[in-house]
Amino acid sequence: MSISCIIAEDDPINLKLFSELLEINGISVLDKVTNGKEAVASFEAFNPDVVFLDVMMPEVDGVYALEQIRKINPSSKVVMVTADTSEETEQLMEKLKPSAVIHKPYEIITLLHILENELELKISSSD
Repeated sequence: MSISCIIAEDDPINLKLFSELLEINGISVLDKVTNGKEAVASFEAFNPDVVFLDVMMPEVDGVYALEQIRKINPSSKVVMVTADTSEETEQLMEKLKPSAVIHKPYEIITLLHILENELELKISSSD
């Protein structure tokens, strides 16, 4: 049984690459959305094992989506993805307590390590 996820990322190239990286590594991408509002709706519809949220997106950002997803399911696994390394964003992440934070540009090995070791999700091999 593979890990299921949804990805919220407003940049179409990043969304495509991130999705392909996950799928190549045996992670099932249930949905790809481009803002926080869509991420919340997708979370409700699909109930994935993990949600990847870009922090800064148009309309509704990843911070709002994280708050709403946690209201729906407080134990949900939500990974924030950001290029912002400002102290303000770091403090916000500490306050909101996402399951993990990945900084762009990320290495797929780091992502897989976080999924297996920090979030305790088993990545199935394609053997």
